[in-house]
Amino acid sequence: MTRVITYGTFDLLHWGHIRLLERAAALGDELIVGLSTDEFNAVKHKEAYNSYAHRKYILEAIRYVNKVIPENDWKQKIPDVNKYNIDIFVMGSDWKGQFDFLKDYCQVIYLPRTEGISTTQIKRDLK
Repeated sequence: MTRVITYGTFDLLHWGHIRLLERAAALGDELIVGLSTDEFNAVKHKEAYNSYAHRKYILEAIRYVNKVIPENDWKQKIPDVNKYNIDIFVMGSDWKGQFDFLKDYCQVIYLPRTEGISTTQIKRDLK
């Protein structure tokens, strides 16, 4: 069984998020999503519209996602990779190179972003 993991806030869920999850899931047999908690988002100076509980509920309803775990801090990725026996770590290409330190533990893949959509752009458009 090939296990894949990705991380994110996944707020204001849009088709770019779904496309990322779909492509990540296609790389293996099981997709785990590390979902940034509200407290961790505060540390990152990132404000989510939806609470952690609501974002988790939404992600768990998506057919590509097998499990959602809380992302509490930057340093948990190596322990998560080990704990969940992860084979492939996936992030969007806007993070390219940022997680190469995980290559000692699993394969690291940066998927191209979906052009023309982002949560940041949605927030700007709504103002």
